[in-house]
Amino acid sequence: MTDFAIGMWGMGALFVMLALRIPVAFAMFAVGFVGISLLNGTRAAMSYLATESFTLSSSAELVVVPLFILMGNVATETGMSRRLYDAAYAIIGSVRGGLASATVIGCGGFAALSGSSVASALTMGKVSLGEMERFNYDHRLSTGAVAAGGTLGILIPPSTGFVIYAILTQESIGRLFLAGVLPGLLLLLMFVLTVTLLCWINPAMGPAGPRTTMNEKLAAMIGALPIVSVILITIGGIYTGIFSPVEASAVGAGLIIAIGLITRKLTLRAFWAAAQSSVTTTATVMLILIAAHMINPFLALSHIPQEFGTFLAGLNLPPLVILALILGSYLILGCFLEGFAMLVLTMPIFFPIVQQLGFDPIWFGVLVVLTLEMGLISPPVGINVFIVKSVAPHVDLGTIFRGVIPFWIAMVVTLIILVAFPQISLIMPNTMIN
Repeated sequence: MTDFAIGMWGMGALFVMLALRIPVAFAMFAVGFVGISLLNGTRAAMSYLATESFTLSSSAELVVVPLFILMGNVATETGMSRRLYDAAYAIIGSVRGGLASATVIGCGGFAALSGSSVASALTMGKVSLGEMERFNYDHRLSTGAVAAGGTLGILIPPSTGFVIYAILTQESIGRLFLAGVLPGLLLLLMFVLTVTLLCWINPAMGPAGPRTTMNEKLAAMIGALPIVSVILITIGGIYTGIFSPVEASAVGAGLIIAIGLITRKLTLRAFWAAAQSSVTTTATVMLILIAAHMINPFLALSHIPQEFGTFLAGLNLPPLVILALILGSYLILGCFLEGFAMLVLTMPIFFPIVQQLGFDPIWFGVLVVLTLEMGLISPPVGINVFIVKSVAPHVDLGTIFRGVIPFWIAMVVTLIILVAFPQISLIMPNTMIN
């Protein structure tokens, strides 16, 4: 049996294990270890397992993962994330669809704290769904806004998706963070426009909420000021070169903890809960990364990336068509695979092709992360949909999936805009002070 045939059998076994709901990290460990053993010997497989685990675990760059996750969890436990929603609600909650738009904006703000789509959907779902139900919002609009708004957590920096992409491709985390700012704001604007359009077509979907006075608006904005300040300091510090992404994560986590202590919202019990959740999430991410570094050598030894690249090159298609095929593959895989698993499985295959085509790897990273977001609300996996279902158990899944369709279309439009105008993604990283 040829090396390529062993590689294809290994990938087939991997997808079978994923279909059987075996955790993706364990499935990749098994396929990578067995595959390397068959192609290069058991001693080589053991060596990869030991060295890759140590190298990743001791990587200073990966410190950003637990620190940014801790920052988001502390903000949730202390109720700081709700103030973002309260501020947005006070400003635009009195217009049709205002509560849904406020939810999307709140998700964007929380995304800039946590870097987690699941955490954004879960937190903002708990905060906003009850309010929208109280004002008779259509369940399709309310749940769709929460599920879609939560996806901003993987695009607006700090983003765990960008960190993993950077580790897999050896690109700069700081440049990727900055590249996600304008696309993230563009997608947030597209979501707000989607809410506005839906309520214009059918006003009953999002009735207007109660009006707030100017004093109430000012009070809500002042309440959100500490959180907004932390966001501006962390992202602004990276942009101006005052500190690196690793340092920014420490600054952000430290500021959030300090604010919690000063306001006496951060109790020992709340901090312990935030720390436990952060450790669990970090361990999951690290396990997936280590497993990815086990399967990547197996793919290289089996020559699957080279064969796939040769096949695409032989089609003599224009580069943009090949890019469309790659992004289309992500959209299809997103219906069945979890986003991070998809990233670590496909990057060894697609990234060399992208490099051969001469596309900017930072720009490509933004496009990939956006397509991963779309998988978060695509059936049948759509993890954000199931998160919203857990918060609103009385709403059936079909209603939630119908609710996310307009937002999914908005994401497609955003993806097309970013492909057509790469500078939207590249202007900030290209002007960053090194």
